Amino acid sequence: MPAKSEAQQKAAGAALSAKRGDTKVSDLQGASKDMYDSMSESELEDFASTSHDDLPKKKND
Repeated sequence: MPAKSEAQQKAAGAALSAKRGDTKVSDLQGASKDMYDSMSESELEDFASTSHDDLPKKKND
């Protein structure tokens, strides 16, 4: 499932970095912390690997 906004893609990248041990979990905040807690590494890879060329800055509901 691809990310729907640049913000979502970046948050997934931060959470993925923490899952892999490259970043401290305590450095996460907001959406990235929630994603870290609720998503698997493969789900985070899907979100983080989304090209953000055509994505909006923030997701519109």
